[in-house]
Amino acid sequence: MTISAPPKSQLVDQFARRISYLRLSVTDRCDLRCAYCMPEKMTFLPRKDVLSLEELHDMALGFIARGITKIRLTGGEPLVRRDMMELVTALGRKLEDGLEELTMTTNATRLAEFADGLAAAGIRRINVSLDTLDRETFARLARRDSLPQVLEGIAAAKAAGLKVKINTVALKGINEGGIADLIAWAHGQHFDITLIEVMPLGEVDEDRFDHYLPLMAVREQLEQQWTLTPSDHRTGGPARYFDVAETGGRLGLITPLTNNFCDGCNRIRVTATGQLYACLGGNEQVDLRAALRSADPQAALDEGLDLAMRIKPARHNFAIDAHGQAPALARHMSMTGG
Repeated sequence: MTISAPPKSQLVDQFARRISYLRLSVTDRCDLRCAYCMPEKMTFLPRKDVLSLEELHDMALGFIARGITKIRLTGGEPLVRRDMMELVTALGRKLEDGLEELTMTTNATRLAEFADGLAAAGIRRINVSLDTLDRETFARLARRDSLPQVLEGIAAAKAAGLKVKINTVALKGINEGGIADLIAWAHGQHFDITLIEVMPLGEVDEDRFDHYLPLMAVREQLEQQWTLTPSDHRTGGPARYFDVAETGGRLGLITPLTNNFCDGCNRIRVTATGQLYACLGGNEQVDLRAALRSADPQAALDEGLDLAMRIKPARHNFAIDAHGQAPALARHMSMTGG
């Protein structure tokens, strides 16, 4: 099935927000087991339930035809999927032909192997999830002793000419003591870095309330040693940015729990099984796998996208305010797409 319809109406939700950004998960599998993301004994989806690379490509073309201009490939860990570079290369051919940017979020464990190929396919920047530079803390948090491979992958990405942004989940009692050092290291490498509050998605082995660290408290602590000036820089995402005078770098803060950021939302997410979630923090969904496998996939996909625009909520409903509180959503981040 190939989607090659004439130009259609752009995606605009019921709150008049233009949706131009797709976060497309290619797998729920990951080679790390980060404690805030999934349990140690995580059960992944049967491979038969996951969209084929051809289906992912055809669906992406359908989104581009409806005005999606930016696609971020996510997981799980996208680079653990076999033949992943075939999809990256195919989507790269749409750059300057409807698609303005193709990018990826990765844990960088396999980035050293793929950095040159990503750059050759047209990817210009990537986000790397990295919560600490301390090897012991990394191994405790990720349940894998993979920090050397991650740092090797980041170095390879930089050498390949990829612009790297570091994403760090701030965790009380785990990495909070090393956040300033991580920021200084990132800025020394000429990387932007964004801090993120832990999000209540899926059951994990520990109580997230114990490790919830409001970023307002982190900002106040950082301002005791650095000068943070609000920046006008925007990427279309939820982060609010600050320039750090002493390091010369940029710091982003994503605060889903302490400061709702939904007014300007321009994104939707699709899981590796083809479920479109209109909001990361909501249960509103549309089954695009069924659309892709229907008798008229092109029409069914358009109908599904129109429905998604009608059901996309005004805002998410994340909250962590008590011990033992059930997560806002049963599904894990690795299933939704980071």
